[in-house]
Parts: sequence; structure tokens; C-alpha cells
Amino acid sequence: MTERITFGRMLGILDGTFSNLPDPRRGQNTTYSMRDAALGAFSVFFMQSASFLAHQQAMQDKQQRNNATSLFGLEQIPSDPQIRNLLDPVAPAQLAAPFWALFDLLETSGELEAYRSFAGQWLVSLDGTQYFGSTKIHCERCSVTVRNGTEYYAHTAITPVLVAPGETRVLVLEPEFIQPQDGQEKQDCERNAGKRWLARNGPRLAQHGATVLGDDLYCSQPNCEQVLAQGLNFIFTCKADSHPTLYEEVALLARLGAVSERRERRWTGQGHELWTYRFVNDVPLRASIDALKVNWCEVTIVRDGTGELIYRNTFATNHRLTDQNVAALVAAGRARWKSENENNNVLKNYGYHLEHNFGHGKQYLAMILVLLNLLAFLIHTILDLCDPIYRQIRTHLRVRTTFFNDLRTLTHYFYFDGWDQLLNFMYVQLELDQPPQTKRRRKR
Repeated sequence: MTERITFGRMLGILDGTFSNLPDPRRGQNTTYSMRDAALGAFSVFFMQSASFLAHQQAMQDKQQRNNATSLFGLEQIPSDPQIRNLLDPVAPAQLAAPFWALFDLLETSGELEAYRSFAGQWLVSLDGTQYFGSTKIHCERCSVTVRNGTEYYAHTAITPVLVAPGETRVLVLEPEFIQPQDGQEKQDCERNAGKRWLARNGPRLAQHGATVLGDDLYCSQPNCEQVLAQGLNFIFTCKADSHPTLYEEVALLARLGAVSERRERRWTGQGHELWTYRFVNDVPLRASIDALKVNWCEVTIVRDGTGELIYRNTFATNHRLTDQNVAALVAAGRARWKSENENNNVLKNYGYHLEHNFGHGKQYLAMILVLLNLLAFLIHTILDLCDPIYRQIRTHLRVRTTFFNDLRTLTHYFYFDGWDQLLNFMYVQLELDQPPQTKRRRKR
């Protein structure tokens, strides 16, 4: 029987990584461990409370116990400046392992089967996002642009996620930071960062069957060839202005009647929509002798009766298109937007404050804090998937901010022996029912 995924198991994964972080200190001032610094920062993001550690230190002073220790396992509570100083030298690669360990935990438990969609594949969406910008604060890891004579410094990253049509929860994977590369004079870019991420993680995903999603930026021959070389598949947005040869071929085939078409009439609950799919296989991605042949499709959605355009998009893929699968492939391609809506938007606007400058540092601090923030978001998502008590509390409270406000208030004033006790307390006080693990099994 598969062991249940709990907060304790996931925290143990983080603890195993944090306990082995390299410590650059050579002196005697080692009161706070690297482990406590990382766990402390993680706890702030997990609780969505910038003052969580300060409140727990005050509780420790009064009661000789605190929730930072009972919930997250800290031995000592470092201050914010101490955390920043300790984590600044830690390279981002040191925090990659927990993402994949949590992914493996979900796979072993069977939770990832719900994320298999088109052709039984996982859909991995790549998308870049900025998480820091300034005209004054900067470090050697910043990307630099000049606007109207002013230098603008920014940190950006690709934040890949596992998505599925109809599934509102996305699962964050290890990110790739867009930053100046050693030995290169040109600025780094999203496309190059995507190539690095695929080179590092593609083989792992290929073992299980995965399709990569991305916008038109990724729909280039070198990128498509890299995806295929690693045993992966792709569905990329394919715009006409960046692929003139492909669209000339599609137009020619359309005049010859060689572009297939499928139409559907769908009820939305408020009215009917007309969905039209056009598709063709084996068209050249670019104008060259060695052009990669891809399969192209278009979806157009209009309001029935008025003809008002609701949505239109086009995709290029290596998956063979048929009348039977084109609608499912389009649904998979459209799931790319979950990178923005269910990932970046939540991280920036719903409590995680991804774009807030929690600490820039001189080396890697800004990146490390983003990694810890992403891990906090990922573990909350996994709890929503796997923990029935957590899920019922979140569903009952409805609004995300209400849930986190309650967490902050409770842990500010009350001590809890562990995460399960905290959740059980909320469950009972909300009068949802007795916690499931305390219910007696009925005799048969």
C-alpha cells in the first residue's frame, strides 16, 4: 500500500537538502545553521507572513516554545538579516533536488496519473516571468537593458509547470534562471534558458512520456529539434508573421482542398459557440532544404448566431493530427495559459508576492528566495491534492487570503505541536466534522 503524502514527509525532503547546504563560514560564529536559515525562509513563504519568525521568537521568549520549531523543525530562529547573509552564497543548483523528489513522491503515489492528458502524456509548459526589477539595485546576476539612457536591472526565470486541461492546480517544476552566462558577452534570454532546462531535465521526463508546451518563441527549428532529440514531443503556438514559409504552404494546400476541417457546435450554458478546427500534416517549419516537417492546426471559436470572434489560435506539433484527435490536441495546447493564470498570476498577486524584493544580495540571494517561494507554493498545491483535511478547509474558506489570514493569526497567538494539530484545530473549529483520521470505522 502506498504511503500517504503528508506535510511531514515533504518537509523531510526539504530538511534533507537544507541540512547538506555548503557552509562558506570559516570562523567561530556559527550560531545559526544553514539548515535553519533555509527552513526559516521557507516558513515565511509557506505561511505567507513576513513577520512569522519575529512572532515565533517572541513566543519563544514568553513560553519557551514556538511554532517555527514545532511546525518546521527549526532549532534556532535566525533574524531576517542573518538569513539573507547565510543564503546569499548558496548556488541555485543546490536547491533543485527537492522539486524532483516531490515530483517522484507524487508519481509513486499515483497522483500524477490525473495529469496525463493528450496521448497519455504529461504536459510541461515553459514560460518566462520577471520577479525583480530596479533602476538602482543590481548584482552580477542581473540582466541589463537600457531604456531612454537609463539602465534597467531585472531578474527573470523560466518557471516550468505540469498542467492538464480541466485541472486548475499546476505543479511547479525546477525553474531555470535567465542570467549572464560565463564566457558569453550577450545577454541571456528565455529561449537559451529553455534549452538549458530541457538539456538538463528532458531525459527524466522522456522516460515517462511528456509533451512540451510553449508560445511562439519556442516554435523554432533548433528548439523543436532539441525537444525531439530528447525523446519528447511538442505543441507550440505558431504565429504567421514568424513562420511565413509554413503559412504559404498551408495557404497553397487550402486552395487545393488538402487542409482538413472539423466543426463542432458547443453549448456553454448561456449560448452556443461554433468551434472550427483546420489542420494539415507535414508542412515545413522554415524555408530551408533541411526544414523540419511539422503538423499544423488552427482553432477558431465564434458565437453562434452573431459570428462574433471569441478565440483564435494556431499550433505546430510533431503529434500526427487526425479528425479524431485535433480537438484534444488543441485543448492540450491551450493549457499552456495555465503557466500564466494558475502559476505566475497566483505567485505575484495572491500572497506569495513573487515580485517583492525580499532580499537581493550580492551573489544568489534573489534566486534562492524565489526557489524557496516556489517550493512553498508547490507543497501547498500537493497538500490540496493529497490531504483531505487541508482540501476541505480550503474549500470551506473559499478565498485563499482567508485561509492564510487564519494560519497567521492562529500561529501568532497559539502554539501547536505540529502541522496536523493545527489543521485538525481549524477543521473542528470550522465545524466541518471530526477529522477523518479520528473517525471510527464502521463495523461490517
